[in-house]
Amino acid sequence: MSIAEVKKNIEHKMGRSIDSFKQELAKIRTGRAHTGLLEHIQVDYYGSYVPLSQVANLTLVDARTIGVQPWEKKMVSVVEKAIRESDLGLNPATHGELLRVPMPALTEERRRELTKVVKSEGETAKIVIRGLRRDAKEQLDKLVKDEGVPEDSGRRAQDDVQKLTDKFVAEIDELVQTKSSEIMKV
Repeated sequence: MSIAEVKKNIEHKMGRSIDSFKQELAKIRTGRAHTGLLEHIQVDYYGSYVPLSQVANLTLVDARTIGVQPWEKKMVSVVEKAIRESDLGLNPATHGELLRVPMPALTEERRRELTKVVKSEGETAKIVIRGLRRDAKEQLDKLVKDEGVPEDSGRRAQDDVQKLTDKFVAEIDELVQTKSSEIMKV
């Protein structure tokens, strides 16, 4: 493995961890409707659990309501039960074959709790990024020690890895700030 491969590999892994963090943020609701809130809900479909998006069409009815249209008529009650029992605190209403899932307004206290959750998720993502940095530095030290790579090249590569780490940590901070201000907006 070369220095370039180590840097490319670490940048790819850091990018994937940012994508994962964005998916976690999408699950935190802000009071506005977003179909991503329901995508991770598992539904009992003929004895096996599948994501809701595989048994129903998710749409936005308006800014505060998600429409869920199961593809099979008998799945309406199963989907309704799965949404109601999820940890999201949502209460769907059935209108024939369409489920309407209104987003309840968030209280000030709940908004503050959600910003703490967002910050906690951000810290977890930063820990992952720093762990990847540590792994990259270990790989680079091993290359210098075992492969005969010049120490100057190893140090420059470690500086590049640190710059990558700083870039991704700044991106996480920006995402946390954006999501927190979105949650606190009434």
